Amino acid sequence: MGSMPARHALLLAVGVVAVGFAAIFIRLADAPSLSIAFYRNAIAAAILLPLALARRSHELRRLTRPQLGIALLSGAFLALHFATWISSLALTSVASSVVLVTAAPVFTAAAGRVLFGQRIARGVVVGIVVALVGTVVITGGDLAVAGSAAVGDVLALCGAVAGAGYFIAGARLRQSLSALTYAAVVYATCAAILLPCALVSGARLTGFSGQTWGMLFLLALVPQILGHTTFNYLLRDLDPTLIAIGIMGEPIVSTLLAIAFFGQLPSLWTVLGGALVLAGIYVAVTGERWVAGVPTE
Repeated sequence: MGSMPARHALLLAVGVVAVGFAAIFIRLADAPSLSIAFYRNAIAAAILLPLALARRSHELRRLTRPQLGIALLSGAFLALHFATWISSLALTSVASSVVLVTAAPVFTAAAGRVLFGQRIARGVVVGIVVALVGTVVITGGDLAVAGSAAVGDVLALCGAVAGAGYFIAGARLRQSLSALTYAAVVYATCAAILLPCALVSGARLTGFSGQTWGMLFLLALVPQILGHTTFNYLLRDLDPTLIAIGIMGEPIVSTLLAIAFFGQLPSLWTVLGGALVLAGIYVAVTGERWVAGVPTE
C-alpha cells in the first residue's frame, strides 16, 4: 500500500479520535437512543446541506436515479446502525459496545462474498472466524454478569452489520460524488428515517437540559462531521484497508475515555474478547486488496 502522506495520516488519526468520543457524548446526553441518533444526523445535515447547495449544487442537480437510490439505501443502513448501536450503550459497557460495532469490516467482507460472489482470501476467512470467536467471548462474559449486557452486545453487533451495509452501499457512490455531497444527502436521509421512528416509539424530542443539547451538538460536530465525514473524504485518496484499520483504534480511544470520564474499567472478558475481535478485523481487512470498500481478486 506504500507510505501514507503525512496529511492523510493526520486526518485519519483525527477521524479516529473524533469517533472515539461518540460513546462518551451519548452517555452524557442522557436522552432516548432514537432521539440522540436523530439529532446527531439532523444537526450534521443542517450544517452540511447548505454548504453542499452553495458549493456542490451541480452535483446535487445531476444526481441520477440509481445514485439517489444508493444514497437513500446508504442512509437507511446508517439509521439502523445508529439506532441499534446507540441503544446498546445503555445496556452494556462502552468497551464491549464499541469493540463489537467496529466488527463492520468483517461483515463487509462476508457480504462481498455472498452478494457479489467475490473471492475471499484465506486470511480474510481466518480473520472472520477469529473475530466471531471474540464476540462470543465478550457476549458470554457479559451474559454471566447480566442478561441485559448480552442484549446490548447483540444490538452492537447488529450495528456492525448495518454499518457494513452502509459501507458497501456508499463505497462505489463515493467514487463519483464529493465527500460533501455524499455526506449531506446520506445524513439527511438518515435523519428523515429516524424522525418517524422516534415519534412512533414515543421518544422525547424536546424539553432536554442544556447539557443534553450541548452533547447532541457535540455529537453532530465531532464524531459525525469531523469523524465520519473525514473517513468519507479519505476514501477517494486512501486504500480503504488503511481506513478500516484506522477505525479499529476507536475502541481504544473510547475505552480510555470511559475510564477517564466514568471510571468504567473493562472486564477481563471484554479485554480478551476485544483483543480477538481486533486481531480478527486486522487479519480480515489486510487479507487482500480492497477497492472502493469491496474486496477484489
